[in-house]
Amino acid sequence: MSTPRRRLVRPTVPSAVDVVQTAKLQKLRQRLHSERTTLARWMTRLTRAFHVVAKAQKKISKLEKQLSNGERS
Repeated sequence: MSTPRRRLVRPTVPSAVDVVQTAKLQKLRQRLHSERTTLARWMTRLTRAFHVVAKAQKKISKLEKQLSNGERS
């Protein structure tokens, strides 16, 4: 037996700290995804509402100008 025996290379068992850290990161990733989805939904609603308000302001200013021009004549 002049040649040494082969050693088995076994994967290291993840420690409890690594498992907890990995789980925590996964939970944070899921929460981030959820929050991004919620933000996208609200941004759609907000953009729509913004355009409605801008349109209403234009109408109001146009009507006010018409009224002020009518009162002068």
